Amino acid sequence: MSITSGERDTAFESGREGDTARPYGGAVPRLDFTLPKGDPGLLGPGSMGWKASANPVVSAIGGIAAVILELSEKHVRAGVWDHSTFKVDPIRRMERTGIAAMAVTYGPTAMAEQTFRRVTRMHERVTGTTHDGASYRAMEPELLTWVHATASWGFLNAYKRYIDPGLSREDESRYYREGEVIGKGFGAEWVPTSADEMDAYMAEMMPKLYANETVQEFLALVRDATPLGAAGKPLQRLVTQAAIDLLPEELQRQCGVAVSAAARPVVRPAMRALASSLGFAMRFAKDQPAHQACRRMGVSTDCLR
Repeated sequence: MSITSGERDTAFESGREGDTARPYGGAVPRLDFTLPKGDPGLLGPGSMGWKASANPVVSAIGGIAAVILELSEKHVRAGVWDHSTFKVDPIRRMERTGIAAMAVTYGPTAMAEQTFRRVTRMHERVTGTTHDGASYRAMEPELLTWVHATASWGFLNAYKRYIDPGLSREDESRYYREGEVIGKGFGAEWVPTSADEMDAYMAEMMPKLYANETVQEFLALVRDATPLGAAGKPLQRLVTQAAIDLLPEELQRQCGVAVSAAARPVVRPAMRALASSLGFAMRFAKDQPAHQACRRMGVSTDCLR
């Protein structure tokens, strides 16, 4: 889920706060996903949502792809870009959005509900006009549907490509069906709840998307937005190329993006290797939200694979 003004002030009311490791290093605020014991939250063990979000590569690639799609729709483009901290602090913006996503995916019920309420309060203040003078409100249900759908589509397709290429159509639909509670929690009145519905919805939305300078500005920012500094930029640029590559060619053309000639032959092998390495490393990352959630439920982390 991509969050506009909400992420700048998201101080969750549930769990302890402190410091914990970023996937690539550094520190971000921490929430306690281990309590209360036995609370499955919105999804719970065995869900496709728990599996799909366990590898950081999925969140990184799927999240960037989702924002490309969001910014290619004029109303969401204006709402995200005019009311977000992305332009001045893209790393923190991505971290705060990631925290919110983890809270509704792996958090206990109260944490998820508090996240919905806080983000909704922020979004209720987000209004304005698009570049061509059309008015918008961030809480318009159809815009919230698009934001939810792009995130769901991005995460699932990144998971399919880099974690589980053999994922069945039935499990794709299960992922979307499970995510309905999250989309509606953030204010959408309807979201796709099957693979067929998602395909139809994306086809319906495609003509409404357009290439624009905001997408290019976003990509210019995100390709260098890494907490590892100069050493991490080559990897971050490959992740950004992988996000573009995740979009089918017709969507790339509609959004005005394309994979660079230099990245085209290496991006998928490189991301598969990264996903495999991080997947192994994450088995030992005991403080990550997914592992904490497993401890809360008293289950093996095998449910994440």
